[in-house]
Amino acid sequence: MALTNKNILAVDDEPKILEVLSSLLESRGFHVFLAENGRKALEIFDSNNIALVVLDLMLPDISGEDVCKAIRKKSRVPVIMLTAKAEENDLLEGLGIGADDYITKPFSLKELYARIEAVLRRTENDLAPLTARNSYMGGDLTVDFEKNIIKKKQTAVTLTPSESKILAALIKYPGKVFTRGELIEIALGSEFEGYDRAVDSHIKNIRRKIEDDPKNPVYIVTIHGLGYKFGSE
Repeated sequence: MALTNKNILAVDDEPKILEVLSSLLESRGFHVFLAENGRKALEIFDSNNIALVVLDLMLPDISGEDVCKAIRKKSRVPVIMLTAKAEENDLLEGLGIGADDYITKPFSLKELYARIEAVLRRTENDLAPLTARNSYMGGDLTVDFEKNIIKKKQTAVTLTPSESKILAALIKYPGKVFTRGELIEIALGSEFEGYDRAVDSHIKNIRRKIEDDPKNPVYIVTIHGLGYKFGSE
């Protein structure tokens, strides 16, 4: 399975489990970020382009449930819960707050990796934003992906298909920095044969359509030396 984004965040307060998860996933070609508590997990999540989170429920500061809820407020990145709880109600609660899968301790590495693969396979090409209709700056910009309607100050804006895909990718992961190469892969497809600087042209066109001042953007922000992020709260 070829993945564009191969970053996984593993969160557990047991160092041995983090060590085992890191070894397993790195052997399969993933880059693994490790966090031993909820605060560090959210810091890592907010500053990196994470493809999947393996999350223990029992953490020393913020509970795994609250970490999952915080992630779900901003992203649909898949979350697999790890827990010693095996009751059906615990399972349903975990899935109810937004987890994509749930595995109880002790678990086999083979089973865990199979679940990671399955979840990533389901979500790899999902560019749907967190909600179908998104509104920013008190309605200054509204984006309705379900109806394919984008409005700036209540006036309809027309984006090209490539521009729409780039905007959808940025909105799905608000605050996360995308490199030009990642935007090409995620939004335009691996078959795209243009230069990565072509993304700059698309970004320039989107800004012209949705920003009050394209030279001082508030929605699509340049992170110098890295790429772009969707910067509005």
